[in-house]
Amino acid sequence: MNKGEKNQKIFAPTDEAILRAAEIIKNGGLVAFPTETVYGLGANALDEAAIQKIFAAKGRPADNPLILHVTDISEASLYAVLNDAAVSLMERFWPGPLTIVLNSLGNVPLSARAGLETVALRSPMNDIALRLIRMSGRPIAAPSANRSGRPSPTTAEAVRDDLGDDVDMILDGGHARIGVESTVVDATGEKIYILRPGGVTREMLETVAEVADSGEDSAPRRSPGTRHRHYAPSIEVRLWENERHDIFQNAGRWCYVGMRTPPDGYVKKITFDTLEDYARGLFAALRDLENSGASAIIADLPDKTGLGEAIRNRLFHAAGKV
Repeated sequence: MNKGEKNQKIFAPTDEAILRAAEIIKNGGLVAFPTETVYGLGANALDEAAIQKIFAAKGRPADNPLILHVTDISEASLYAVLNDAAVSLMERFWPGPLTIVLNSLGNVPLSARAGLETVALRSPMNDIALRLIRMSGRPIAAPSANRSGRPSPTTAEAVRDDLGDDVDMILDGGHARIGVESTVVDATGEKIYILRPGGVTREMLETVAEVADSGEDSAPRRSPGTRHRHYAPSIEVRLWENERHDIFQNAGRWCYVGMRTPPDGYVKKITFDTLEDYARGLFAALRDLENSGASAIIADLPDKTGLGEAIRNRLFHAAGKV
């Protein structure tokens, strides 16, 4: 398939296009769609064969659970055991970039849950995504719409470049607003654990619930995006923290992404003024810089406050330091 044919799979999110996408979902196909975080690769979450298409298209490990996208709390209650803490989180942050891991009612295929007794649920804050779920009439399982291990896609074009041959349709909602995936929390017990930092920050969660440090009671395996290398461009990623400048030594031809001003010697640099801008532009920057002719990307590690925690998490994964 040439680029022109791949472009024919990208559609503006008109009512007609979303209805067509919903029919594809109903019939067991794959649709890439925008959310406020990144683009998702969606399929009917209750269809075993459709779920397997997601894993095959992405080259995704079978032990990496999928997130079920639903419209609201009422729909979530059809698939998971809701406790008081989970309901409080949903009422505060849904729709939004928060995925909640809960005990499953057992009616979601085990393959979508990676064989676990839990299920991961979220309601996206994106009108296109919500309309697609409603028109489909079923929950949509949707990891990021990229090849496993690659930087997540924040535009329809990035989806096309990674999955053009394997997705039936791409709904184009422009650049994702947040740019990093949802926060994932484990709310199966009395304490709330952050399994993956994301668009809802630790500070925001603490306004609603007691957030415990990860420990033996938490289960990172329950969360997508925590146990395998992710977000990695095709060239080496080095991490720049504090005032250490030795990271630039012996880096060969290097390029840069971050908020600070790097020393001279870069092939190309992409800088951001705020953490919000950094998060929104990170994955697109990694995709851009891997084609810069450099042999390494040096990435600025922000502080752990706010969105900085999510950015650090993605960069550690991209550098293979997990």
